[in-house]
Amino acid sequence: MEKHQDTYERKSNKEQGRKYRQRKRDMQKRLIKTFFTLLVMTGIGITAVVLIPKNDKGKVSGQGESLQTSAKPVDKEEESKDLGSQEPDVQKSQEKQDNVDEVRTAVITQADLLAAGYDYDSAIETVKSFEGYERDSELTAKITDYENRKATCVPVDIDKVTHVFYHSLVVDPELCFANQDTDPQAVGNNQWMTTIEEFNKITQTMYDEGYVLVDLHDMVKETTDENGNVHFEKGEIMLPPDKKAFVLSVDDLCYYHSYDGYGYASKMVLDENGKPKCEYIQRDGTTVVGDYDVVPLMNKFIEEHPDASYHGARGTIALTGYNGILGYRTDISYQTKPADMNADKLKWLEEHPDFSLDTERAEAKKVADAIKEQGWRFASHTWGHLKVGEASMERLRADTEKWKENVEPLVGSTDTIIFAHGQDLAEWTTGYTPDNEKYNYLKSQGFNYFCNVDSQQYAVQITDTYFRQGRRNLDGYRIYYNSIGEMDSLSDLFNASDVIDPKRPPVPRLN
Repeated sequence: MEKHQDTYERKSNKEQGRKYRQRKRDMQKRLIKTFFTLLVMTGIGITAVVLIPKNDKGKVSGQGESLQTSAKPVDKEEESKDLGSQEPDVQKSQEKQDNVDEVRTAVITQADLLAAGYDYDSAIETVKSFEGYERDSELTAKITDYENRKATCVPVDIDKVTHVFYHSLVVDPELCFANQDTDPQAVGNNQWMTTIEEFNKITQTMYDEGYVLVDLHDMVKETTDENGNVHFEKGEIMLPPDKKAFVLSVDDLCYYHSYDGYGYASKMVLDENGKPKCEYIQRDGTTVVGDYDVVPLMNKFIEEHPDASYHGARGTIALTGYNGILGYRTDISYQTKPADMNADKLKWLEEHPDFSLDTERAEAKKVADAIKEQGWRFASHTWGHLKVGEASMERLRADTEKWKENVEPLVGSTDTIIFAHGQDLAEWTTGYTPDNEKYNYLKSQGFNYFCNVDSQQYAVQITDTYFRQGRRNLDGYRIYYNSIGEMDSLSDLFNASDVIDPKRPPVPRLN
């Protein structure tokens, strides 16, 4: 027993260490891109200074001197000799010192950014990676400051982490909500969708109230036993005492054909800098690229307010597959054209005679990779927006296979499923019992994190074998009825009457 326990603890620690190192590498990779221009200017590579241990005596690729030599301050005696040498040597010495100063500035900038996101340990490591930091009063003061700030943090109550979600945002409310009396689609838009103006106000208000975005997986500590079985327990999130953690997810980021002409973005694209943006087709038919949905808007907000995110966290994007993903028509049905193919798909194919499934998938994967690069995660929303509670086992299996064949290769594997229509596999009070066939099947497919829709402020369930959380929909229906005082389900987050878009008409009641 003791031997097994020892093996278990070693594997558990190893797994935790691996995940920490991977997350740290991901964070550093994103942050280093911020300093791309500086990297070009210095010519010696910030990556080497931040990521390679200071004791590494090896050569930096493409450089004629070691990292330790290139990153440490110029010796005064050496500088004196240079001053007495020929002019080219003086210039070379000055350039070398300028490079060191540039790297030092970049190290401070990166460390401050990490600390702003409450990752004080990585901030301290970043400062210590600069050769000679012990003799630099500003750098040692930085370390002291980070340590003091870390000491003030307290653990978040995991049971009181709220989870909010949106659908694709409305760019043009007048177009999206027009004809409420005659157009069922417009009614649904009004009930379920949030406008860009509302989203921006909510994001700013929650930030002002001390809410900090955390990753869904931050809430859980995973360990793996000697048999390879994963176990779950509450994780640890450390924040200043005046801060509150929340989780964010986005449903249906696929830009369905049914969105066409209703004032939504048409697809996710990459701008000239490789950043995820949205393509939007204006009323006059012209196409523009900008921040027209949750992903680019949240990215921009966190760039401007790095303390709005814990360790660089972003949200989780839940995708179906039947219309493709991210605005790209990536489903195999566009190529095979089955007999039951709906009119929207057929119409789109007629309008795009040059359609290539391989091209659509390649472009979608490129965008998905860039989205993940910035810290977002992907989840299954089932391939066909399935009502899992009502579906048969046969249909659930077929749907899951379609998602894994058509979506997973583009976004990567995921351990998270966000149920469509707010349905779930069991009542909240009973949880997922060992005899739950649907749960057992999804678990066998690699899903360990399960999310439904629940209007409660907090709904968190962590067992030894799975994580489960209810989500709160910040949609038109709840914003409207909270704003007129008929509901009180959002007041802990924001005042609905302050954020509601003035272009939103009265929202019809749900049937």
